[in-house]
Amino acid sequence: MDQEKEIIQVNVVTKDEILVAALKLFASKGYFKTSLVDIAELLNLNNTHLIYHHFKDKQSMANELYANIFDSLSVSIDEIRRKNQKSSEQLRGIVDLLFRLTDDAPDIIRFLFVLKFNEFLPEEKPLLETAAYVKIFKIMQSGIRAGEIRDIDPQLINTYFFGVVAHTLRSVLEGALEKKADAYLNQTWLVAWNAIAKK
Repeated sequence: MDQEKEIIQVNVVTKDEILVAALKLFASKGYFKTSLVDIAELLNLNNTHLIYHHFKDKQSMANELYANIFDSLSVSIDEIRRKNQKSSEQLRGIVDLLFRLTDDAPDIIRFLFVLKFNEFLPEEKPLLETAAYVKIFKIMQSGIRAGEIRDIDPQLINTYFFGVVAHTLRSVLEGALEKKADAYLNQTWLVAWNAIAKK
């Protein structure tokens, strides 16, 4: 009977569901404080056997989450770049995306801006070396060439611009700002853009 129940659970609990549960717990408790037992309990599983059906360990879940999140972000940035010509429009599209994710999928933003994933994924590229951020860096360089963005070190531009955006999003996630992220979108955009825009 138990074997029958376990077989049924294999069909019910998917790899994606395990990843969603892992992300939720990593984002709320932290990677090191999350166990496979915690993930199994969140999924209403009796034990961790079904998790091992899809993943060899917690590290492999974290690696897959990293790949999925950054691949998805990179694809979204490509789409934003296709739809918008100017660097300012492309950056605004990226900021809109990040604010929307903060309200609709906060665990993804916690993974990006709150968790120190380099501590538990030391072999993965740091945030600023991912394909998504390389594309953002190119948008900023293009904005400098087009005269939209001040001609200063692109790393400083990134720090000024995303420092404002990331701090606002972290403040929303931590409850320091009481409203949903969308309520702060326009103000944050103005401050971030004015920090780098060529006057």
